[in-house]
Amino acid sequence: MVNNLFGIHKISFSFLVFILSVSVVAQSGLPQDFDQWVENGRKDWEIPGMAIGIVKDGKVIYNKGFGEKKLGSGDLVDANTLFSIASVSKNITAAALGILVDEGKINWDDKIIQHIPWFQFKDPWVTKEVTIKDALTHQIGLGRILGNRLQFMTKSNRDEILYQVRYMDFEKPFRSDFVYNNVMYSLAGQIIEYSDGRSWDQFLQEKLFVPLEMNRTTTTLSALELQDNKAWPHQEIDGKITPIERRNWDNAGPAGGVNSSINDLNKWMLMQLGKAGTYKTKEIISPRQMNEIHKPQVIRPMNNAMDAQASYGLGWNILDYKGKRVLTHGGATDGFNTFMYLLPELELGIIVATNTFNNFGTAVAYQVMDAYLGGSERDWNSHYLDRYKRYYQQVQAEREVIHNARIPNTKPSLSQSAHMGIYTSEAYGKVEVFKKGKDLIIRFWEDPDLEAVLEHWHFDTYRAVWKNRALREEFMQFHLNKQGKIESLDFEFVLRPMLLQVGAYPSNYTHTERFVKE
Repeated sequence: MVNNLFGIHKISFSFLVFILSVSVVAQSGLPQDFDQWVENGRKDWEIPGMAIGIVKDGKVIYNKGFGEKKLGSGDLVDANTLFSIASVSKNITAAALGILVDEGKINWDDKIIQHIPWFQFKDPWVTKEVTIKDALTHQIGLGRILGNRLQFMTKSNRDEILYQVRYMDFEKPFRSDFVYNNVMYSLAGQIIEYSDGRSWDQFLQEKLFVPLEMNRTTTTLSALELQDNKAWPHQEIDGKITPIERRNWDNAGPAGGVNSSINDLNKWMLMQLGKAGTYKTKEIISPRQMNEIHKPQVIRPMNNAMDAQASYGLGWNILDYKGKRVLTHGGATDGFNTFMYLLPELELGIIVATNTFNNFGTAVAYQVMDAYLGGSERDWNSHYLDRYKRYYQQVQAEREVIHNARIPNTKPSLSQSAHMGIYTSEAYGKVEVFKKGKDLIIRFWEDPDLEAVLEHWHFDTYRAVWKNRALREEFMQFHLNKQGKIESLDFEFVLRPMLLQVGAYPSNYTHTERFVKE
């Protein structure tokens, strides 16, 4: 094809042109018509607003917003628009701890109780043995004990939540498997406060955000509310993309509380690449600690023995793609989805921030990576969109199976008034069941924002339809004692929906907690 195009007939020269053309493709930068491809994809996924940042070879090469901050507002996203980056915060927490290691205040293998003596797990042996690195690599075995999309004990501070861990059951034995857990990153964040004296929030601001010139990045909802130019969260509810309310996640901040813009996150990525730990010739974290953060610490499960390696560092998923090392972490919380990808060998970093749940951010990252790794015929947006549509239909069908199993024309064993009262759990605190007009209501943790109408499902099973529609619906059941009085309720927390766009259920990952009536 090259010969035909240029009229070249000498084999050696033709071969040289071919090699040069491959080299140009591999280093050509962004895919052709990238802006339009992104905008088309944004519309395909019905994402109200998003922003993309890309760094390469120590420079910012792309920072652009698409769509609206809030659906229907006409207020456009730009490179300074703030998004909640959720679990992308985890590698920021790990970096902060790396600074403390550099300062000699902690070591990665320190026991947690060296710094927080009162902290306990249900198993005393685990309490004595668990280390900072265990917490950062999801090796504890506790799972997603924050409850579902409920923020666990909303009015409690970080220490109060950590105190409750002593009542939590383990999903897997200690250090036996990778079990993703947010509370352990809250624990890691508190190590900062106990070993340094500054809160996680203050430490990040002074030791990371200021030297990195991340001037718009915040760690609390109250600080975010004072900022202008911020995106609004959205979810698909009953088939329609809808703006939802922000919720306060400050007490889980080290696990997922950072709010930032792609202009700021580009600086974060630059610090990770090149001479890792350095920004504009200033060393923020030593190369030794950056190496510890970036290197594989634990193996992630793989389906095929011949798959490229999958592991976890300290706040980073670690993959191999086309023979190159990839560091990545995503984040999803209350209507925000963020995707960060680093290719250290190429000094390439990609950040995609969006204001609804989607897989398009992953498609963007792979489309860009392919452009720098020699190109590909695959359109990653079509790939992920087709898979998503098929999965949507599958999950919708499973939800209908649950609905069809509902037994009609049944009644609860007792009257509404018999259900009213306070119910408690050692691990999950207090809930209240009361009447409001004709409805039976359940309220968690004395928080009026965490109320749900109890819709009778069948027999003594109810569906809790949340006042905050972003939480959707979940199931619960009342239990009677020998005297025919209600003695307890079981609430089924959905820890991870199969697809939240369809609903909180169906789910193959739940936790049922028993609350005993006082």
